[in-house]
Formats: sequence, C-alpha cells, structure tokens
Amino acid sequence: TNAHVVQGCVGDILGNPSGDAPAKLRLVSSDETNDLALLQATGSFKDIAKIRDKAIQSGDSVVAIGYPFHGLLTSDFTVTTGIVSSLSGILNDTRFLQISAAIQPGNSGGPLLASSGDVVGVVAAKLNAIKFVRATGNIPENINFAIKTGALRDFLDNSVVPYQVSDAKDELKTADIARNARAFTFLISCKAKAKEKETARN
Repeated sequence: TNAHVVQGCVGDILGNPSGDAPAKLRLVSSDETNDLALLQATGSFKDIAKIRDKAIQSGDSVVAIGYPFHGLLTSDFTVTTGIVSSLSGILNDTRFLQISAAIQPGNSGGPLLASSGDVVGVVAAKLNAIKFVRATGNIPENINFAIKTGALRDFLDNSVVPYQVSDAKDELKTADIARNARAFTFLISCKAKAKEKETARN
C-alpha cells in the first residue's frame, strides 16, 4: 500500500480481503520518499498479483481498483478505467505515471492494472484541484498518479520480498480483470489515527 495510508496509525492496522473478515496486519517497512509501505498478514494466499515485466507505454489502457469513500459509497471495491497519459508525474517526476482513470480518497495503495491484468503501478494521488484552480484559473480533469513498478520492485527487493513478474500479452475484459483482482486487493484501515499537531499561525 502507500506509506500515507498507514502514516499516523495507532492501534491495529486491519486488512479486509473481499468477502472475508478483517485480519490484523503488521507494518514491516515504509518508504515515505516513494510513498510505499509493506504490510504482513498471517496465513497464505491462493492468488497473488503479478507485476508486468514489459514497460508500460503512453496510451496503454489501465484499470484502477480501490475503495474510494468507503462507508459513504459502496462497501465493495470500485473499478475505473483509463489510459496512461504520461510516463512522468508532477514536475517530470519519473517515479510516477500520470493516468486518466478516475481515483478518489480510498483508492490510494490499490493496484493499477494493465489490460493483461498484471500490476503496472500503485495508485497514489490525484492532482489537488483546488490548488490548481487557484494557481491557474482552470479546473483540471482526469489527472491522477500511480507509482511505477520500478520503484515498487526496488522497494520489494530491499525488503527481501519475493514477487512474480509476467509478460502476458493477452488482453482481458475489464470485468475479468476486476474479478481476478478481488483475490489480492485489500481494504486497509486503521482503528485510529494520531491527531496532527496544529501549526502556529502568524
């Protein structure tokens, strides 16, 4: 998941596999620079995500899976589609992909999947529309970001976590990608978060 998802968590971190009871997770490592966090669950999983070995390209189709506004909207995960708009993020940050697939708070840390169903990124953020409007006078549309698999693989390698890669070329229907993703997409939640310190105002 993303480091910002579990940052400030106090008490238990819970992972809710689709259809199963929440399980306690342990924070193993965190990389705030690349906004990634590794959580460990007890037990094993029948199905796991595979990371696409082939580089993603601008214009490639992508599917974002997540739990936006959980509790206000559906309790199930949501599926949005789009394309890779750019191979870099804000100010040409090459750790990120810019994507047009719609994301909201709650999508963070979810998988970004290629048309083959393999992971091509970790959903991380959307452009702050209010700040953008104040700075430019224009309302941004479909400008969202995911962490590339290069940073993800480095993070897993540094954490000594094995993973599988795939060079699958077959294109799946979005419904099939979503069905497969159900097995490896968790709703991550904190029992409570630490209160942020108030900053002094001049």
